[in-house]
Amino acid sequence: MKWILLLLFTLPFSSVQAQNIYSKDYGNKDNPPIIFIHGGPSGNATLFEATTAEALANKGFYVIVYDRRGEGRSKDDNATMTFKESFDDLLQIYKTYNLKKANILGHSFGGIIATLFTDQYPQKVSSLTLVGALFSQQETYDHILHQAKEKFKNDPSKLKQINDIDSLNKNSAEYRKSCYDIASELNFFTMPNQTPKSQQLRNDYNASDFYKNNFRNPSSPLKFYKNEAQNNLDNKDMLKNIKKKGIPIFAIYGKDDGIFSEKQINDLIHITGKENFKLVDNCSHYLFVDQQDEFLKFIVHHRH
Repeated sequence: MKWILLLLFTLPFSSVQAQNIYSKDYGNKDNPPIIFIHGGPSGNATLFEATTAEALANKGFYVIVYDRRGEGRSKDDNATMTFKESFDDLLQIYKTYNLKKANILGHSFGGIIATLFTDQYPQKVSSLTLVGALFSQQETYDHILHQAKEKFKNDPSKLKQINDIDSLNKNSAEYRKSCYDIASELNFFTMPNQTPKSQQLRNDYNASDFYKNNFRNPSSPLKFYKNEAQNNLDNKDMLKNIKKKGIPIFAIYGKDDGIFSEKQINDLIHITGKENFKLVDNCSHYLFVDQQDEFLKFIVHHRH
């Protein structure tokens, strides 16, 4: 009976494969469209899709998720991992779902893609929402390594490892990966205190087919840094220009997301305005799992 009820109350969706792009839509096509852009390079939308896509659709949105070409479920050995290719994938999503404009949600590295896309195709974007999104990459890397040096200041071997990372080419995949490895070691991506709901969401995800399809292409970052001339970006000025074009910018970040400094958060608040920004307590990088109710409330409140 439980499964019958679940089937009865599950929103209709369709799955689409086009140009090697995995995508799926949730909810009523007449509702305001939202496109979710996942992190990476080497990411996918499985966690968001499994935990949050349908919950967001239930709030009155038409939600579309997809995995970029060569990442996640959009397997493609010929993918180049460039921003242009990411834009082409996103334009294909607009075409596939007959969208003229959409609200864009960019998570983590997906926030960089979302910002660049909005700047280049402002006529296609109703609003831009940054969700724990990168926007000034070098500041993030500097902050991670500074925190690590403080943490391990009495551990000579660890301190040498951190200094070795700091001496790497700042535009290399190795540098980026090493910074995030240290951030993970410092639990920067982990919420301080799991709630019953966040634990249940993660347990359900780990037991789902979405988790089984949580494919991460290890060659993605290497290809990106080889083929994409633009990296290690600071998009603060671009965000200001997007706002000047009349496109609303919203931002929601976890108070315990250790990869962002206080200065970065304040810079972003200055850009979005306090009314369009939220810092969520007991919440790290994956806001839509850590504090899903707060995340959904924020998106609904800023419905566009």
